[in-house]
Amino acid sequence: MTGSFQGTARVGRSTAAFGVVGIVLWLALGVLGVGFLHAAYLKYASLDSPAYAMFLSRRGWLWCHLAGGVVGIVLGLLQFATQRWRRAWRLHRWSGRVYFVAMLVAMFGAAGLIATSPAPVVIRLAFTATSLAWLVTAGFGLAAIRRGRVQAHRRWMVRAYLVTLAPAVFRLALAFAVGHGVAPTPALIAVMLWGSWVLPLLVHALGQRVAATLSAAVPREADARPQ
Repeated sequence: MTGSFQGTARVGRSTAAFGVVGIVLWLALGVLGVGFLHAAYLKYASLDSPAYAMFLSRRGWLWCHLAGGVVGIVLGLLQFATQRWRRAWRLHRWSGRVYFVAMLVAMFGAAGLIATSPAPVVIRLAFTATSLAWLVTAGFGLAAIRRGRVQAHRRWMVRAYLVTLAPAVFRLALAFAVGHGVAPTPALIAVMLWGSWVLPLLVHALGQRVAATLSAAVPREADARPQ
């Protein structure tokens, strides 16, 4: 019996540890997203900003993309905050719907920007891949919840939100490269655009695999103890 109690306690501690790690990670993502929104607002707050150099004639597409992205980043965080609140299920459902609509607006703006962009093909393809990655992950998430597969829905929406934050990750990567004297060539920009969502998804998948392995190992160790 002592071994059983110890095993149960260890499972509880492991579960709590995973929960704390999850909260810390989502807080970090929140800081990343809010920091990006603040930088974008300052960057495009005035039409006199140098940031409009290549967007002034296409600012309608840009504003559409930014407006949808702002709502998507904010409501994405709200979605994760309310997914386990039983009393907030209506808020979770309706904010999720608005999140989808906002991100579709952002994707619409992105499509316009890509179609009218003078950037090299490698960069436009990288931007297109980011948009498609969000549409695929969010689409699977929507299909899962419509079939009542809650856990699958959560997994896919985590992936979709990681893609949602791709512009914030790209901004950090670009600033890091420039800060270390690396010239942002079209090829490098394209690589960073791909990496801004591929790498977070790979890290997330690895983290999920490690967490699943550890969770499975703890009960086995508890069961091996003498009762």
